[in-house]
Amino acid sequence: MAALFLIAAAGPAAATGYTGPLFDAHLHYNVEAQSPHPLADVLARLQRNGVKAVVANSRPNDGTRLLASARAQTRAAGVTVVPFIRLYRNREDYSNWFRDESIYQMVLAEFARGTDNGPYRGIGEFHLYDSANANGPVAKKLMQFAQKNNLAVLAHVDDAAVELLMAHAPGVKLIWAHTGIGGTPVARVNALFARYPTLMGELSYRPGLTCEGGTADAGPAQGGRAPSGGSDPRERGGPHLCPEWRELLLRYPERFMIGSDTWVNQRWQAYDDLMKGYRAWLGGLPAEPARRIAWDNAASLFDVR
Repeated sequence: MAALFLIAAAGPAAATGYTGPLFDAHLHYNVEAQSPHPLADVLARLQRNGVKAVVANSRPNDGTRLLASARAQTRAAGVTVVPFIRLYRNREDYSNWFRDESIYQMVLAEFARGTDNGPYRGIGEFHLYDSANANGPVAKKLMQFAQKNNLAVLAHVDDAAVELLMAHAPGVKLIWAHTGIGGTPVARVNALFARYPTLMGELSYRPGLTCEGGTADAGPAQGGRAPSGGSDPRERGGPHLCPEWRELLLRYPERFMIGSDTWVNQRWQAYDDLMKGYRAWLGGLPAEPARRIAWDNAASLFDVR
């Protein structure tokens, strides 16, 4: 085990662009990942990519408790685990949680139980495939529970559901998973950020984030030479932040964060490439907003040092 934690002594693997710490604010350790990717493998992937903290949420919550309870191993790897309560015991819960009272009772019990690494810090990720279901009775109660207990909420929803959820708990700390995976127009994202100051955006899978062949998970940023000394990513032949997204990130540098969304095992296998992609386009931003998006925003939200 000791050898595992020497892998990244020289820093993130093949890092280009941004070279500071990363906070993975959307990480799953679901039951199907735990055999092919045991704890040692997970921590090795995080460590060699310079990921110093994660928001862990898993189906079921046993995976999150496993990560949170491995204090000696995570400390040795230099990784802080921020545990969230996920609403799913199984895949059937994805489409019914918002009206299932047993889900609400499960969340209450899990919150009271906590983890070996301290209390839960949030709820989610949860999905709403129909925005109207944000008005479900359990959805309302969970948003109010989160607000009362100062918990963040990680929600995979559309822009209409963002407004409905915020109406249930004004001022709640809502992390918009993917910042609109359906391709919510940037102008609409901007309007929601202006209206809801506690709304934050997580950028995995975001359509239209990068241009010239990039995906929402990879690709360096557009722009001139960064104050940190990084070169124009277009000179390196890679994709870059699309202009409207670069403008939005620089308008709200304190409101965005990154994540891997390891919802299937293929995402674990691609973890190195996902983090390299973030480092590449972050390197095209000025140093301060790059650091905010990569680390500071999530670290400040969860008081991680």
